Amino acid sequence: MTPQGPDPVDAASLSDLRRFVSVLAAQLEELKSAAFAKDDQVALLKTEIVELKDEIARLKGLPPRPKFKSKPSGMEKGTAKSSAKTRSKRTRGSVRDKLVITSEVKLKADVPEGSRFRGFEDVLVQDLRICVDVVRYRRERWETPDGKRIVADLSAGIRGGFGPELRRFIAAGHFQGQVTTERLTALLTGMGLKISKRQVVRLLSQDLEALASEDQSVFRTGLETARWISVDDSSARHAGKNGFVTQAGDDRFAVFRTTASKSRQSFLSVLQAGHSDYIVNDAALAMMRQRNMAAPLVTTLTKHPARRFNDEAAWRAHLEILGFGNITALPDPVKIATEAALWGGICEQGLLDGTVIVSDGAGQFKIGEHALCWVHAERLVHKLQPTSAVYRCAVATKRSLIWRFYADLKAYKHEPNARRAKMMRARFDRIFTTKSGYALLDRQLARLHRQKADLLRVLDHPEIPLHTNGSENDIRSVVTKRKISGGTVSEAGRIARDTMMGLMKTCAKLNVSFYHFLGDRFQVPGATPVPSLPSLVRLAAA
Repeated sequence: MTPQGPDPVDAASLSDLRRFVSVLAAQLEELKSAAFAKDDQVALLKTEIVELKDEIARLKGLPPRPKFKSKPSGMEKGTAKSSAKTRSKRTRGSVRDKLVITSEVKLKADVPEGSRFRGFEDVLVQDLRICVDVVRYRRERWETPDGKRIVADLSAGIRGGFGPELRRFIAAGHFQGQVTTERLTALLTGMGLKISKRQVVRLLSQDLEALASEDQSVFRTGLETARWISVDDSSARHAGKNGFVTQAGDDRFAVFRTTASKSRQSFLSVLQAGHSDYIVNDAALAMMRQRNMAAPLVTTLTKHPARRFNDEAAWRAHLEILGFGNITALPDPVKIATEAALWGGICEQGLLDGTVIVSDGAGQFKIGEHALCWVHAERLVHKLQPTSAVYRCAVATKRSLIWRFYADLKAYKHEPNARRAKMMRARFDRIFTTKSGYALLDRQLARLHRQKADLLRVLDHPEIPLHTNGSENDIRSVVTKRKISGGTVSEAGRIARDTMMGLMKTCAKLNVSFYHFLGDRFQVPGATPVPSLPSLVRLAAA
């Protein structure tokens, strides 16, 4: 048996042991770095695999992979002031004081002989009277000496054998109450009314020209007077095809427009608020240059005497004459010129003059003076799923810094000043350019830093919101209606959906009863008068 020698570790000096430990520590750090790099590669590969699977499914015509929503980040609520400090001590007040008495009934009590009368004890009872009225209108008929037939006019508001009160009830139930036409028909027939689903649909979608005109006027007035608008979109089916509904508005109004695509051209057409003008003016030329359109093509449009076109057909024909259709270059000159001419038409009408457009960052919304929603921006960091404790700590640290910055932006809106704005810009750079060591996080931070101008637009316009929550709340009613009622079939149905949903949201923002609004517009006898909504929108801007 060979005797064992002394342990080299025991024989080593203290300085040798320190060098040995330092070497081992360095090797351990290298192994950790290699493991973290592998984790990054695995995460990137998983992302690429998912994207490739989605692309394969798209090419095969398969349904898309369901998107599972992550838990909201809570940045907006988390940076709000404590409700305990801001809660008002004022109570809501007595409900009795808000009621208008319409009738009075005196009730007699059964009392023994010799009792003394002590007045009345009042009890207010709210009730609803719904009954079916069948009215026979006996219209006088006359014949003039020359043989012309004259018949007395029906009362205002009657459509197709149905009165205005029924029309108001159906419209309020369908658009505000989100009740389907099938259930409305069943409800009304259960009350004793003789009506079919087809007749209910007609009352919902026909003879709405005056309301559609008022909705369009609300849109134009809003775009003329708004300091900012927030926008959003969602899917919507029409005539058996997938389309998109776009929302636009501020804290005074909201409008909805359904289009076949969600391109920038469609969005610009929506912003023309009923017009279809293509104008090559200074605003259009500036947009062409901003989007890197070839200088000779810009010069060609500038030197041509024709600058105004009333519709898309005339504009497309003009581009064909100039030879734009034969040019195969990037960016597409026809696309750029068309979008710029639409923007020129918007500016020519005086719409969106100095107005900031706040969006979630979708490409079609990035026009004019644009601001980016901070909630959507922070979501890029919130949705990261780090695989190690070190990376989780890095994400938590960055999110904490972003939340604090967001809270200070909210405070800045109340007390803006140039010195503080300069400090906020420098602080933004520090947060979004400092490397964390987590590749996916650093990539998202660099992406957000490239959008610095849009994220910090509030420093120049403190009046704008930091998020698009208002638009998301507005468009949620459209999504609910889509889930309950599906899509629209006729053009009249599409116009009715866009018009009525927009007017309903506008009434809510102006603190106007939508039920009273419908009663006034449908000429219900004795209805509460409601001023024109465009005038209220303009008044609210003052």
